[in-house]
Amino acid sequence: MSSDSKPVRVLVAGLGNMGRSHALAYHNNPGFEIVGLVNRSKVELPEELRGYEIHPDFNRALADLKPELCSVCTYSDSHADYAVAAFEAGCDVFVEKPLATTVADAERVVAAAKKHGRKLIIGYILRHHPSWIRLIAEARKLGGPYVFRMNLNQQSSGPTWETHKSLMQTTPPIVDCGVHYVDVMCQITDAKPVEVRGMGLRLSDEIAENMYNYGHLQVIFEDGSAGWYEAGWGPMISETAFFVKDVMSPKGSVSIVMDPNAKSDDIDTHTKTSVIRVHNAETGPGGRFLKPDEDLTMDGEPGHQELCDREQAYVLKAIREDINLDRHMNDAVQSLRICLAADESVRSGQPVKL
Repeated sequence: MSSDSKPVRVLVAGLGNMGRSHALAYHNNPGFEIVGLVNRSKVELPEELRGYEIHPDFNRALADLKPELCSVCTYSDSHADYAVAAFEAGCDVFVEKPLATTVADAERVVAAAKKHGRKLIIGYILRHHPSWIRLIAEARKLGGPYVFRMNLNQQSSGPTWETHKSLMQTTPPIVDCGVHYVDVMCQITDAKPVEVRGMGLRLSDEIAENMYNYGHLQVIFEDGSAGWYEAGWGPMISETAFFVKDVMSPKGSVSIVMDPNAKSDDIDTHTKTSVIRVHNAETGPGGRFLKPDEDLTMDGEPGHQELCDREQAYVLKAIREDINLDRHMNDAVQSLRICLAADESVRSGQPVKL
């Protein structure tokens, strides 16, 4: 076998929802060979993954197993240290979003990738989703300045609320999920973000006093574009208008129209789009619209696991074809910078200039 066709040896760290899904993607792709899984505790795994050993310590597994790729799907506060350790061991790295919990740490990871000449791919799963790619293309056709209206609220209970509480030990919802949707805004407008504002509220005494489970951010861009993103987690969160993905410009709008029966804590609803509605603002005689709205039906679009499969297929392609990832890395740092500025604004009560 040529070196290109030899499977990439991968170590998967973190076996929560995303870690399990990425591990399944590696297991089912002949381009990868899982050399081990890392989790601090033993966890129940899908049948396909039960043959792999679970190691409790990432650094020891890295030294002993000598992988070529590390997939870091742990809680956000360990992302930067694990990624840098992997680069120093000569590995390429896939890391779930957010890249880190501070901008300095995110920049440290990117610097390490460049220093060691390794690939760094960040888990912006919407970049591999055909419907979101189409939404961004349709919005760019309209031209700016833009208004971005986006949210993803999750009425969570039971195990889902336990997961959310664990995530909130380090990261508020507007940062954890916000990086995806701020990244979408930045892909639509090429203008630089200049100011961020945020507000947040702690709606549960089950989370730390300095944490909030509802947040709202606003970002203003150099070309005048303005966007907001809202995220709330917990048993008290309303399911009314929990999923808004809407872009407006002087020439019209592009929106995702959600199935009215969708549930906010169903992971597939976070990515499925159902229908993209394109509205053209052009008017003619009597000020009436010249064109009816166009509904683009996104039939047969990928579910959550298939998206993870696509994302890891891209990781393999980036490694084998030596794809330049500079823009990808810069975009990940920028979307994190915006969301962390929003968190700073929540805590200070002041807007943050970028």
